[in-house]
Formats: sequence, structure tokens, C-alpha cells
Amino acid sequence: MWVPCLAPPVRIVSLVPHATELLFALGLGDDVVAVTHECDFPAAVRSLPHVTRDVLPGGLSAREIDDAVRERTERGDAIYALDSDRLHDLEPDLIVTQRLCPVCAVSYDDVQAVAREIPTQPKVVALDPHTLGESFGDVRTIAQLTDSREAALTLIASQRARVDAVRVAVRAAERVPVAAIEWLDPVFVAGHWTPQIVELAGGIDVLGFAGERSEQATWEMVAAAAPRVVVCMPCGYDAERSHEEALAHADALRTVGAERIVAVDAAAYFSRPGPRLVDGLELMAHILHPDLVPESPGEIYEVEV
Repeated sequence: MWVPCLAPPVRIVSLVPHATELLFALGLGDDVVAVTHECDFPAAVRSLPHVTRDVLPGGLSAREIDDAVRERTERGDAIYALDSDRLHDLEPDLIVTQRLCPVCAVSYDDVQAVAREIPTQPKVVALDPHTLGESFGDVRTIAQLTDSREAALTLIASQRARVDAVRVAVRAAERVPVAAIEWLDPVFVAGHWTPQIVELAGGIDVLGFAGERSEQATWEMVAAAAPRVVVCMPCGYDAERSHEEALAHADALRTVGAERIVAVDAAAYFSRPGPRLVDGLELMAHILHPDLVPESPGEIYEVEV
């Protein structure tokens, strides 16, 4: 789909971390004037103004977070608050957000309503990939809007080359049954792009479906699927926090009967459908076939089985 290019210079506000990462990967960091409170990569974003905040209290357990999110979404309330006044004062030309997940960003409708009141009449674009390939399509969408075609071609070529390198490395390897767990209480099985990443990395996702939403499950269902490896990737958590969650639910994890249980940096490599999904692929391939993919882009915590 052709998207009209905005006239430079473009003032951009990113309302979702994976969009922020993509904008910087395309060399557009100097055009980004504000981000969300959850945007933490690359390091340069940490000095930018925030236009969102979390409305949930800190210190909640996984179950308490799930209960609070369900309660708010059932009422039609967002779990993030948008600083409408600051967004208005920034006068952006482009606002990049998402509609895929009500838990991942401020309400798209709220953003649209605020944008209509801003004198610059910013274009609001939602990036909602369901698969790894669709995340590459988002590169083209932003490139067309920002006249960054050459940077986009370079990024996509690099990403595809890395994907192909993993595929070649594991093509003759035995496929490893994997359960990718996106939340531990209650249990959620990772969907969207994660099953595809598992397959490309030389595994078989025994529970998730590529391109489909993450699904709630039970530990009994996970055990019945008989994974050899369980990868704990609680949505939005870094490696250390993921490890803490895995240890807190270690007894339940051990009932699955897997040969290996690991915890990884979900926020960096799996939760956000931006450029670092390819890093996630390389990390997954290293977990499943360390002899064939000896390098890992991130930390991997082992949980004793």
C-alpha cells in the first residue's frame, strides 16, 4: 500500500516501544520529539520527554497484574494514561502507535481524538504486525512516510540476511519441541510472531499458532504438549525479571516435564515486534542449537529442572 510522504523536517512522537526502535534503526532519531515511559532502547531515547504513564500501581504480582488489566479492559479503561497537553504542545507531524494489543499502549481512539485538536493535524499511523514478515512491512510504511527509503532497504536487507543465516545453520538439525510462555500466572502461550521465530530457529512450537493472538492455557495443557524446552518470556519483562518470575513459578514449570527451562529478555527480543525480533530469532536458535548457533545476543537464565 502506498503511503504519502510527509514534508521534512518531520516531528515524530512514538507511542509504542517497537515503533521507537524502528524509527531509530532508520536513522530518524533526531526527528523523534517524545516517546512513552516504556521506551528504553536505544539509550538515546532515555533523555526524550515522555507522553504516557502507567496507571497500575507498582509491585503487583503476575496474577495481580492480570486481574487489574482484565478489570480495566472490561470497563473500557486503558492501563496507560496519555499526557494530552504535552502531546498538544509538541505539535508533532506524525504520531506512531498501535491497535494490536490494548495492554501495550494508550488507546488508539484517544490518540486520534487528541490529534484532531493539534494545530499541525498530525498523521496517526498504527503499526500492528502479527508476523515477522509483517514487521518488515512496517519498515516500508515508516520509510514511505519519512522519505527514508534507502535506510529501509539497507535495514530490511540486513534483517533478511540474518534470518537466512539462522535458517541455513539449523536446516539439518533435529526439530526441538518448544513451549513459549508469555505469562506465568495465569499461563499464556505466546502467539503472533513467536511461533514463527521458534520454527525458523529449528524448533516446533507445540502450543502457539503463528499470526494468532496469545492464548490462555493451563500447566496441564503445557505438560500434555510435551515440550523438551520451555522458554519463559513474560511480556514486557527483561531477562532478570523474567528469571525472577520463572523461579517464583518453578514448581509449576517443573510439572511440565521439560528437559530444560530458560528465562529470556522478553522486552528486548520477543514482546516488541521491531527490528530486534531478529535478535530474538538468533537467541532462540542459540537456545535450541547452541552447537550450530554459538553466539547469543542476550542473556539466558537457566531454571533447574
